[in-house]
Amino acid sequence: MQQVADYIVDRIREWGVHRVYGYPGDGINGLLGAFDRAEGDPQFVQARHEEMSAFMACGHAKFTGEVGCCIATSGPGAVHLLNGLYDAKLDHQPVVAIVGQQKRIAQGSHYQQEVHLESLFADVSEFIQSCMHPAQVRHVIDRAFKTALTRRGVATIVVPVDLQEEEAQPSPPKTHGAVYSSVGWSQPRVLPDPGELQKAADVLNEGSKVAMLIGQGARHAEAEVVEAAELLGAGVAKALLGREVLDDDLPFVTGPIGLLGSEPSDDMVMNCDTLFMIGTSFPYAEWLPDEGQARGVEIDIDGSMIGIRYPMEAHVVGDAKETLKQLIPMLKRKEDRGWRERIEEHVRTWNRTMEDRASQHFQGQINPQAIAHVLSPMLPDDCILTADSGSSTNWWARHLKLRKGMRASLSGTLATMGPGVPYAIAAKFAYPDHPVIAFVGDGAFQMNGMNEMITVQRYAEQLGGGPPLVFCVFNNEDLNQVTWEQRAMGGDPKFMGSQYIPDVPFAKYAELIGMTGIYCDDPGGIEDAWRRALSSTGPVVLEFKVDQEIPPLPPHIKMEQAKKSAKAVLSDPEKVGIGVRGFRQKLSEFYENLPGRDR
Repeated sequence: MQQVADYIVDRIREWGVHRVYGYPGDGINGLLGAFDRAEGDPQFVQARHEEMSAFMACGHAKFTGEVGCCIATSGPGAVHLLNGLYDAKLDHQPVVAIVGQQKRIAQGSHYQQEVHLESLFADVSEFIQSCMHPAQVRHVIDRAFKTALTRRGVATIVVPVDLQEEEAQPSPPKTHGAVYSSVGWSQPRVLPDPGELQKAADVLNEGSKVAMLIGQGARHAEAEVVEAAELLGAGVAKALLGREVLDDDLPFVTGPIGLLGSEPSDDMVMNCDTLFMIGTSFPYAEWLPDEGQARGVEIDIDGSMIGIRYPMEAHVVGDAKETLKQLIPMLKRKEDRGWRERIEEHVRTWNRTMEDRASQHFQGQINPQAIAHVLSPMLPDDCILTADSGSSTNWWARHLKLRKGMRASLSGTLATMGPGVPYAIAAKFAYPDHPVIAFVGDGAFQMNGMNEMITVQRYAEQLGGGPPLVFCVFNNEDLNQVTWEQRAMGGDPKFMGSQYIPDVPFAKYAELIGMTGIYCDDPGGIEDAWRRALSSTGPVVLEFKVDQEIPPLPPHIKMEQAKKSAKAVLSDPEKVGIGVRGFRQKLSEFYENLPGRDR
């Protein structure tokens, strides 16, 4: 007799799932038995926490384009999935979550671990359904996958524990109410409206200073984005989820935008007369032109998200690649290249500023910018880069120059702490022949990253032995990004009670559990530390002891933020160091912009 649980495992395999991330519990006992009988296909990967398994599923979806899958038991296990699933929801990644539930006979009785999962998962899920009959399971699984792929979001399947052990009914009885579904889905061609496309071409052709802003929706349109930028004489800024779309060595690519962005991106966007957004829902109005300053054109595959970040004249709903292919023949090459030359000059100046800032070490402490800056030219071909949320993300965004073939992602819209490590683990599972490097702050690593080193060790045979898997940890004993936000946004000094975190010997911890641990606290040793890590054939924890007083300076500082920062620093426990470092960092920018500076 085939049990429902075995049928579920077989069906998700038919959907192309060969790895499910999760944590056991009695609410999924039947499914655990089915995974055992499946003999590794799909493989059950045991994370240390359900939240991390959901992050791994999201990371799998981001780096492969496939549906990520995670599983958890009823009650508390289900609750733990939510943060990772919201990460998938907000970054539009297809993830299917399978969740156990108490026996059907007990539901509604306030039974142990009974949680109303339909309510709990309603907001995070594009589709959620409890299975109550063996013949229902087939179409619920199929709809979950079809919905996750179509709506680029989360689909949740709830399976009571007693149903898991009943006899499967792969083919429902031929009766009224029976549903017969199939495995299969195809990516549609989403083509633009011709009239709206002409409107877009007119606006872009009439503009003299075009700024392009791209996101993850432009991922498969690299050649078309480059061609459009060349015709329009535009520069291209990248939202963080769109980092991998274009090679950072292209002279007109201005890098990231926003609080973690570059000055060339800021200057371009703030001084453009035409804003051209492609495949991005970048939400921060303070980093976009003033309303009425620029005309707007946007391409997005999701009509519900178009024209909601900046007022647009042309709202072009369509796939980025397909739309650009049709738009490019309608664009006229701009003969005046002054705007493009200004952008490229600013990019060159900014690159020198970044080098100057990264080279400044104070009192023998490592400047955290240098860690990313030194790594950048050493990045292995075809590497996969992940980042967590924190001050280290600034340096990941600004100093790492991605080349063609590299992949990169982070928690873009949720901006949660915690996904840097599980993203890297999922990437290495999916691509064992690719180097994988995670940038993680000590706060995120203490929160949940350290535990997942146990997962790495458990699956070392799959995750090691090939190109490196490196977890780079920035140890500054401070929840640094929030500390700087308290100063700049709240006008408050650093509150040691909330911001200080214990100094943990991360590299030694790695060695304790059998991994390679590398520790560096010397600015002169950064390059050697990276060489050792990148030449390793097993997973590595690379710990840098870094200066916590290097300010993550935004591209421009608003007067209100400047006033609050000045007020906060007056009573800040680190006011002397902040003042010296902040002045030196801004001075390097001033020096690079001096008239006559060697270009």
